[in-house]
Amino acid sequence: MKVLAIAGSNSGVSMNKQLVAYASTLVEGSTEVEVIDLIPFEMPIYKRERELEGGVPQLAKDFAAKIDGANLLLLSLPEHNGTYSTAFKNVFDWVSRIQGRTVWNQIPMLLMSAAPGARGGAGVLEAASQRFPYHGGNIIETFSLPFFGENFDAAAQKISNEEKDRELKEKIKKVSAIETILEK
Repeated sequence: MKVLAIAGSNSGVSMNKQLVAYASTLVEGSTEVEVIDLIPFEMPIYKRERELEGGVPQLAKDFAAKIDGANLLLLSLPEHNGTYSTAFKNVFDWVSRIQGRTVWNQIPMLLMSAAPGARGGAGVLEAASQRFPYHGGNIIETFSLPFFGENFDAAAQKISNEEKDRELKEKIKKVSAIETILEK
């Protein structure tokens, strides 16, 4: 099983990248894990005129190919003003313009968010949970990690809150079991 762990951030110190990297270590039976962020996929902001002039950028196609090569998606999104980061939304917009595909291609997904505050990215999780199914999103579970600085041990690169850690591990088992069933 190939796991693609995506941090929907272009921050070099992304808490969501730390969360998704940790989550990827919990997937049992995975043969390959790739953790990516959006820094290598920065493109001009989508606008129809750009698409008409130059088509869909190769970077969007490269991102789509990474999705297509995965059996399981772990996606952790930062919340910016109640929704997606601009960096994520731009990649999402460009990939959605590739003819003949949906963005997520029904690949089983664990959707996550980590945030410094009490809501733990609730706004972005709600926005993505409502939008992604229209774009081939097969969200099996969601996970929120509030108060990131208090609940994640950056030195150990793992969740330090035992209850939240147990919750994540249970959700990883659930999405992994679904992928295992689909592989058969």
